Amino acid sequence: MVCDWTISGGTVLGPEGFAATELHVEGGRIAGARPPGAARHDATGAWVLPGIVDLHGDAFEAIAQPRPGVHMPYDLAFAEADAQMIANGITTAFHGLTVSWEPGLRDIGVTRRLLDALEAAGPSLTCDTRLNIRWETFALDHVGEVLGWLDRRPGDILSINDHTTANHTFGTDSNKLKRMAARMGLTPEEAKTEINRIWARRDEVPATIDRICRDALAMGRTLLSHDDATAEDRAAGRACGVTVAEFPLSEAAARAAREAGEHVILGGPNALRGESHNGALCATGAIRDGLCTVLASDYYYPAPLHAVLRLHDAGILPLDKGWTLVASNPAAAVGLEDRGTLAPDRRADLLVLDQATRRVRAVFVNGRKVFARD
Repeated sequence: MVCDWTISGGTVLGPEGFAATELHVEGGRIAGARPPGAARHDATGAWVLPGIVDLHGDAFEAIAQPRPGVHMPYDLAFAEADAQMIANGITTAFHGLTVSWEPGLRDIGVTRRLLDALEAAGPSLTCDTRLNIRWETFALDHVGEVLGWLDRRPGDILSINDHTTANHTFGTDSNKLKRMAARMGLTPEEAKTEINRIWARRDEVPATIDRICRDALAMGRTLLSHDDATAEDRAAGRACGVTVAEFPLSEAAARAAREAGEHVILGGPNALRGESHNGALCATGAIRDGLCTVLASDYYYPAPLHAVLRLHDAGILPLDKGWTLVASNPAAAVGLEDRGTLAPDRRADLLVLDQATRRVRAVFVNGRKVFARD
C-alpha cells in the first residue's frame, strides 16, 4: 500500500490557514518535502483538510439494530459503520458504548458482545476506531469491569452519564419512559419497577463515581461529563477530574466549562439542523457565542462535515475556523497530539473535499489512500 504522496493542485488547510500549496506525505506522516518516488494525487478544485476526529458517535447502534428487535451481526455492523465514517471524512472515531444497569438493548451482556466484536473487527477497520465508554453512574456493579477495559485498551476515553436521576421522576404515561421501556423489552410498569429498584441504591453512587474517576485518571484516561444541566454540575465533575463537557444541556453549564478552559462537545446534527432535536442547548448559538469547541457525529455520521459547511455558508464561522471544531480541537481535548492538523510529523489523516460539489473525493488514513471517488 502506497504511503508516500504529493497532493497537488488543492487548497491545503495548514496550521496557519488555507494556502494553495502541495502537501507531502512520507511514511504515513506529513513531510516538509516531496519524498523520492512519491505518488501524486490531483486535488485540483478541492480543499485538503485534516481528517475528522469524532469523539462521540453512536450511529452504529442503528446499523446493528435497524428496526426494534432486528439484530444484525455485530462484525457486519462495525464494518458498515467504518465505511460510512470514512466516506464522510472521519478518520478517528470513538464509538459511544453504553455501560448500563438496564436489561434489554443496553444489558451488560450486549455491551460485552459489542466490545468483543469490535476487538475482533479492529484489524480490518480503516478508521482508527476507539471507544467512548459511557458509564451510567447507577451501573454500580460494573465498575471493576469498566476499569479493566480501560486498563487494557489505552486509546479509550470515559464519559460519566447519569440518566437515572431524571428517569426516575417519569410516570408510566411518559413518552420518555415508554421509549425506555421499549428499549428494555418491558412494559412501562415493569420498567418503572426496575428504575425504582436501582434508584434505591442512590447512596452508593457518589463513592462509586469517585472511585471510577480516580482510577481512570491514574491510567491517564480523559474523562467527560454527559448532559451537565447547571454550572454546579460542571463544578462537581471538575472536582472529580472531568475535563470535557459532553452535550451540556444549558448555556450556563457550557459557559462554566469554557470559563474554566474546558472543551465543550455538542452534536453535529444539532449544528447541521440549526436546532436541538430535544430542546437542549442550540449548537449554532453556542458556537456563535464561543461556548462550543467540538462537534461530534452523535447519531449521524455525515453531520460533522456538513455542519461545518453549513456554518461556513451561513457566515457564522469561516471554514478554516469551523474545521477546528471537528479536527484539531477534538484531538486536543482527548490528548491525541499526533493528529488534527496538517503539520509536519503529524499523522497523514486527511480528506480531499471538492469545493464545487462538496463531495469527499479522497480520504487518507495514516498515509494510505483508503477512499477515492471520481
